[in-house]
Amino acid sequence: MAVIGTVGMVLAGLFAARATKQAAAATAEATRAAAQAQAEPNQRAEDRAAFDAIKTELRAELTSTRDEVRSLRSLVRAFAWYVGELTTQMRGHGVEPPAPPPRVDEYNRTGV
Repeated sequence: MAVIGTVGMVLAGLFAARATKQAAAATAEATRAAAQAQAEPNQRAEDRAAFDAIKTELRAELTSTRDEVRSLRSLVRAFAWYVGELTTQMRGHGVEPPAPPPRVDEYNRTGV
């Protein structure tokens, strides 16, 4: 009878150890899931802050690019007017100016 009692205790100990191991694994998984759920709003806030910083930088760069394009357009128009005036003066003095390059001719015709 003592042998059966000993075997029974050993089996009960094995079942208890197995149940404890499974409970520990379940607890660890629950703790990991809770930590991830708690960290998600912080990660979203960090992502949003990074997105806002990138958006602000791109808007500033776009504004700078637009200003530069306006300046260059103004410069091209000023050169076109200046060259037109010089061409008119040359023709007024009987000098035929050389033909403009194709791209300048296109600009003179289309304005683009």
